[in-house]
Amino acid sequence: MKQNSLQYSAITGTGSYLPPRVVSNDELAAELAQRDIVTSDEWIAERTGIRQRHLAERGVTTSTLAAEAARRAIEDAGLQPGDIDLIIVATSTPDFVFPSTACLVQDKLGIKNGAAFDVQAVCSGFVYALTTADSFVRAGRSRHALVIGAEVFSRILDWNDRSTCVLFGDGAGAVVLSASDEPGILAAQLRADGSQTKILCAAGNVAYGEVVGDPFLRMDGQAVFKQAVTVLDRSARDVCEEAGIAVGDIDLLIPHQANLRILNFLARKLDLPADKLVVTVDRHANTSAASVPLALDAARREGRVQPGGTVLMQGVGGGFTWGSVLARMTATKR
Repeated sequence: MKQNSLQYSAITGTGSYLPPRVVSNDELAAELAQRDIVTSDEWIAERTGIRQRHLAERGVTTSTLAAEAARRAIEDAGLQPGDIDLIIVATSTPDFVFPSTACLVQDKLGIKNGAAFDVQAVCSGFVYALTTADSFVRAGRSRHALVIGAEVFSRILDWNDRSTCVLFGDGAGAVVLSASDEPGILAAQLRADGSQTKILCAAGNVAYGEVVGDPFLRMDGQAVFKQAVTVLDRSARDVCEEAGIAVGDIDLLIPHQANLRILNFLARKLDLPADKLVVTVDRHANTSAASVPLALDAARREGRVQPGGTVLMQGVGGGFTWGSVLARMTATKR
């Protein structure tokens, strides 16, 4: 593709997919009780805002969820799979060590051209992937990029650890980012602090045919809360300043859906009213890299995202990573 220094990128389609199995807090509490682990709907909801989550059946892979969300985003953009020339999948639960989940998705969609690769930034993954795709499109190296956040976090949870296993769910969300004559991605910022790796990690790995280290997700919840609200507040103000938009003038805030307390606290710090905050954590739980695109698609289906509206998407997660993307939404097929 011939490079065009005046080219911008814009979100032209969104899609999502959640596994059919919905597990309520009561159902999960009953399952955990069989292992003498005591919890309840009240205990979970009061601390997290979560009421239910979608869990993939055994054998259902991240690429399967990702491909279905991708099909819906491509259709929403009014395109065919063959129009896609770049696929980036954000995930911490890839099907394999390699090939990448993005290559598996490319095959499932029947796409033969363009690049495909994964991005690993845990719960910030979608924001990292979207910012990366924006750079490709603006450089003239992609015309229609498929950006996916997809996870099967149920695979890496310690189901004997009440403090973590109740928090997460499975799912996938996707957007199509297309070349545009008008700016769609208005500003973006990515950051990381590798000294904070231990507050949220899954530190095990496979070596010499056996699992080495702890293969399960571990989290220091209080430390994550403190870091999350601080860095997301600062990042939101930075990208709005870069775009020349007052924080109070954005139309929707879509933060990573980790915990309702974090979401509400962040909105208050930014002095944003409740009707500008998108919340799906009650329905989806924490779906890591999938949470932001799932919430974006849900907001669009609910009619909360209007053409010309500004949406601030934010991720924060293990690494420690965080970032923000401010986008002006365009009219799409839906």
